Amino acid sequence: MTNATATPKKNGFLAGTANYVDERVGVAGILKEFGRKIFPDHWSFMLGEVALYSFLVLLLSGTFLTFFFNPSMAETIYQGSYAPLKGAHMSVAYSSSLDISFEVRGGLLMRQVHHWSALLFVAAAGLHMLRVFFTGAFRKPRELNWVVGFVLFVLGMAAGFTGYSLPDDLLSGNGLRIIDGMMKGIPVIGTSVSTGLFGGEFPGTAIVSRLYSLHIMLVPALILVFLALHLFMLVIHKHTHYSGPGKKDTNVVGYPLMPVYVAKAGGFFFIVFGVIMLIATFFTINPIWNYGGYDPSPVSAGTQPDWYIGWLDGALRLAPTGIEFMVGDYTVSTNILLPLVISLVFLAAVAIYPFIENWVTGDKREHHVLDRPRNAPTRTAIGAAGVTFYAVLRSSRTGLPETRENTTFLTVHVTHQQGLQSAQLVLPSMPCSGPVRARI
Repeated sequence: MTNATATPKKNGFLAGTANYVDERVGVAGILKEFGRKIFPDHWSFMLGEVALYSFLVLLLSGTFLTFFFNPSMAETIYQGSYAPLKGAHMSVAYSSSLDISFEVRGGLLMRQVHHWSALLFVAAAGLHMLRVFFTGAFRKPRELNWVVGFVLFVLGMAAGFTGYSLPDDLLSGNGLRIIDGMMKGIPVIGTSVSTGLFGGEFPGTAIVSRLYSLHIMLVPALILVFLALHLFMLVIHKHTHYSGPGKKDTNVVGYPLMPVYVAKAGGFFFIVFGVIMLIATFFTINPIWNYGGYDPSPVSAGTQPDWYIGWLDGALRLAPTGIEFMVGDYTVSTNILLPLVISLVFLAAVAIYPFIENWVTGDKREHHVLDRPRNAPTRTAIGAAGVTFYAVLRSSRTGLPETRENTTFLTVHVTHQQGLQSAQLVLPSMPCSGPVRARI
C-alpha cells in the first residue's frame, strides 16, 4: 500500500494574482454575477457607448491640455512663433492657448481632439436620449434613469461652454458678453449675479480662472458621478430590447457581458478614438489665432457658439424686441426674459416627461420591451414637435447675411430678416403641433 500525496498544481502569474486578490477582497462572486449580465445587440444601443467613449477621450486629451494652459487674465505681450500676432497685447490665457497650438508638440492635435470629442459627446448623448424617448425606454422602472441621463446631457453642455470660453479669444469673449447681458436682464438680482461671477464689471479679471475650475474639476466630477449612477441603474433594471421572437418583458435576449460584450465594447472604443483622431487631424475647428485676443471694442455680429448651445442663441434672436416696461426702479426686458423662460420650460418638460406620460396614461406596469415609434403615435408626435421646436431655434442661430453660417436661409433664397420673421411666426405653433400630428 502506498501513500500518494497530491501535488498542488502551480498556477500561472495571472491566475495566482487573481486568487491573491479574491482571497482578500472577494470579487470573484461579484465579477461572476456581473459577467453573466445579458446585453441585447442592436446598433441604436451603441449611441450611449459613443457618448461614454467620447467622454473618456475628453478626459485623456483634457489632462494633456491642463499641463500647458495658464488660466490667467493678466496682460502680456505675445512673443510666440505665430507671426501675425507677435507683439500684440493679450491675456496670459490666450497666449498659452496659442503656445499650445504652435509651440507644444502635438498641442494643436490635442486641442482639436478635445473639441471634436466634446461635440461628439453631446451629439451622441442627444441622439441616445432621442432613441430612449421614441422607443419608450424611459417607462417604469427607468423614469429616474431618464432624469439622470438628462442631467448628463445638461452637464455636457455646461462642460462645453466653460471649455469654449477658456482661450479668451475674440469669439469666446463675445459669447461671455452675451451671457453677461442675459444675466443683467434678470430683474433685481441680475447685476449682482453678473458682478459676482465676473469679479466686477465685465469682463473682469477672474472669469477665466473660475470657468477653468468649473471645467476641470466640478463639472467632470459631476459627470463621472452621474455616469456611474446611470450605469448602475442600467445594470439593476436590466437592459431593454426590441420586440421579436422570444423577447418579453420577463427576459433579456442578447450576449453576456463577459467575454462577448466586453470584447466588442473594447474594440468599439478604439474605433471611436480612431475616428476622433482622424477628424481632428484633417479638419480644423476653433482656429483661435484668426480672431485675436478678446477686446470689447471689435464686436462680431456673426459670433456663434457651438451647435449644442446654438438653440439658446436662436431663442435670443427670435425674441421680439422693444417690449420693455418698468417695475418700480427695475427695467424688465422681455426680449431677454422670454427666451430664458421658454428655454427653461422646454428643458423642464424634457426632464419630467416620463412622469407626465405615466400620469396621463395611468400605466403602472414595468416595461422592458421597446415600442416601435409607429406604434406610439402620440409620443412620436410630441417628440417630433419638440425636435421641430429645437430645429427652428437652432436654424435661427445664423450669422450675418451673405456669410457661410447663414446657409439655412440662403439655401431657400430668403433674406436673413425674412427668415427670422418666418421663424417667429412658426415657433409658437410648435407646442400645439404634437396632438395634431398624433391625430393625423
